[in-house]
Amino acid sequence: MSASLSDYAAKIQDLAQELSLDHFPVEFEVVPPSLMMEIAVYGLPVRMPHWSFGVRYIYQLIQHKMGHSHIFEVVFPGDPSRAYLSNTNSIQENTLVVAHVLGHADFSKNNMLFKRAQEQVGYHIVEQAASHAHQIKEAIEKHGQKRVEEVLDAALSIEQHIDDHKKLNRPLYENSYKQQQQRQQQRDEPGKFQQRFDSLPGNEEETIELEQTKLTIPPHPEFDLLWFIAQYAPDMEGWERDIFLAVREESFYFRPVFECNIMNEGWASYWHARLLREASFLPDDLYVDAMKAHSDVVRPHAADNQIALAINPYHLGFVLWEKIVEEHGLQKARRIMTEEADTGFVRNYLTPELADELGFFTYTAKNNGEIKANEWDIHQVHEAILSPKYNFGAPIIYVSQLGIDGTLELRHDHKINERGLDLERATKVLEYIHRIWRRPVVLYTVNKEGKDEVVKVGVTEN
Repeated sequence: MSASLSDYAAKIQDLAQELSLDHFPVEFEVVPPSLMMEIAVYGLPVRMPHWSFGVRYIYQLIQHKMGHSHIFEVVFPGDPSRAYLSNTNSIQENTLVVAHVLGHADFSKNNMLFKRAQEQVGYHIVEQAASHAHQIKEAIEKHGQKRVEEVLDAALSIEQHIDDHKKLNRPLYENSYKQQQQRQQQRDEPGKFQQRFDSLPGNEEETIELEQTKLTIPPHPEFDLLWFIAQYAPDMEGWERDIFLAVREESFYFRPVFECNIMNEGWASYWHARLLREASFLPDDLYVDAMKAHSDVVRPHAADNQIALAINPYHLGFVLWEKIVEEHGLQKARRIMTEEADTGFVRNYLTPELADELGFFTYTAKNNGEIKANEWDIHQVHEAILSPKYNFGAPIIYVSQLGIDGTLELRHDHKINERGLDLERATKVLEYIHRIWRRPVVLYTVNKEGKDEVVKVGVTEN
């Protein structure tokens, strides 16, 4: 970080503290744009290796070359938070980015979803992800690239399928056969105190016979596919289970980032604009150029003032926060920031009047490329913005039953969004899972026409 930028950054952080922003320490690092893009694509500075990240990198690179993507910063919540700035940004842009990052840091420390995730995962995800990457490197050396890649194929294909209503470190189902086995193993390998206790007269060891219980597995619909497969796959090896649980841990970390995208980017944009306005120590020309960069970040329209067919989360979030602060004050805005996610934020504060003022509408795209605007309705506008956010952007799939022969039975709850699955893609995912589950895998769903479909992998037809 250059001397002048370091000076501005320190003063902006002091100003943020004066304005009651509350965040963990932030470590800033200025890096080349190639590393910025790699960090943005992988989601973390160091992460487990997999071919899918290479595909994303190529896509992001093409977008960047075409002028459709400019990565100003990448920030990772934690204690401390980590922020990466591009060394090709101007000092004006990076001054804005510093202020923007402080808004993110305030949000991630205080928003309830972020707090819950970080309390469970820990506040050092960058180091944990590096540890996961090292763990997988060792697995590749021991078991080979092909076997490890098959495990990652399966785990990453269902990385969105977690249940963050349950704890990260959750117990097995009560009284399951596997739980009995673990308890017996603990008795077979007692600690020193237990050994001395067991040797006392009258404390002869009891023989406990394990019995297969009649408890249905799972006892209820299980939406955490990563957890269930890691814990109940009949023939899964320990190192394979560790990879599944590592992917699950990182998914817990990323979920609030996904669920609060509009709020978080809007909050950071509100604060970078306010901090720059109140930063009297900034030279006039730097302030003007930084605010031009702000206008580019929060602009509502596509290039050359074309109609945008997608929502810019920076723009929508920024407008909503400005409106809330103007009408209700900063104290209430902070309470909303603490308690809400995007779903409640948009439903409660994107009013019909504001949506109309912003020019929001829903549309239908025909196969011939024709775009037709639908009849205006605020509920449809809300749904168009929020529907991609339901369930981490993934279809709702749950484990309904573990068969006596080890068959994994999955069901698709299509009633919520009334959409079928892409059966070709679903089959591919089941093939990935089957390689790890090593028993038949069956999925009950509906096709795009809403008709019942059953997808089977590894099932021998009589």
